[in-house]
Amino acid sequence: MIFLAAIFLASTAQSDGPVTVTAYPWAPFISPMGEPFRGRPEDTFARWFREADRNQDGLLTVDEMRADAERFFTVLDTDRDGRIGSEERMAYEATVTPEVQINSRWKRTREEEAAARASEGRDRGDRRQRRSENTVDGYQLDGLQGAARYNLLNLPEPVSAADADFNRIVTLDEFRRAADYRFQLLDSDRTGALTMESLKSLLPSRPKDGQRVKRSRKAVDTRVGLPLPDQP
Repeated sequence: MIFLAAIFLASTAQSDGPVTVTAYPWAPFISPMGEPFRGRPEDTFARWFREADRNQDGLLTVDEMRADAERFFTVLDTDRDGRIGSEERMAYEATVTPEVQINSRWKRTREEEAAARASEGRDRGDRRQRRSENTVDGYQLDGLQGAARYNLLNLPEPVSAADADFNRIVTLDEFRRAADYRFQLLDSDRTGALTMESLKSLLPSRPKDGQRVKRSRKAVDTRVGLPLPDQP
């Protein structure tokens, strides 16, 4: 009995403590609304799609994407006032999805840190060394930023991008409208439904060793979370 009680108290203490999410060498997937999915790289995107596809018919509709946005909004809205304020947004960027921080470096293993220090000590005149100084883990500093490195869309900070009136507060209505707009961006064929296969071509990939990834000049710029209001 004493042993069981000790296990119960230990589990209770663990569940009551704060949960801090730290950056990883590669965050496999961040949803269009900014939710991080971590684990086995081949499972993260599929897990988001299956969870968002509520009726499990293999098709993601705009209503389902909006519902998925509402669910994640309640996670971020910790004080339950129907808004994501400055403190909640900072908590999102610092602990929930630190990968959205612009030009943030991923946590490295001891071996990677040692290799990086050795590389920094090489001759600065070496062309390869100069090239590496202008990149972060293969990404050019003027290329993909923040969550865009792991997202289906070029959205460096998906949550703040939903702030349509730029008042630094994201309301539930703004988040819903952002979900609708982002669905339209993903539904390029205007079929009204997204499949897992149709989205796979948009999945980001980490640069291979010795290579760099830069955003295509032909790609549509989707960094604005909502379209700008029509001019009178």
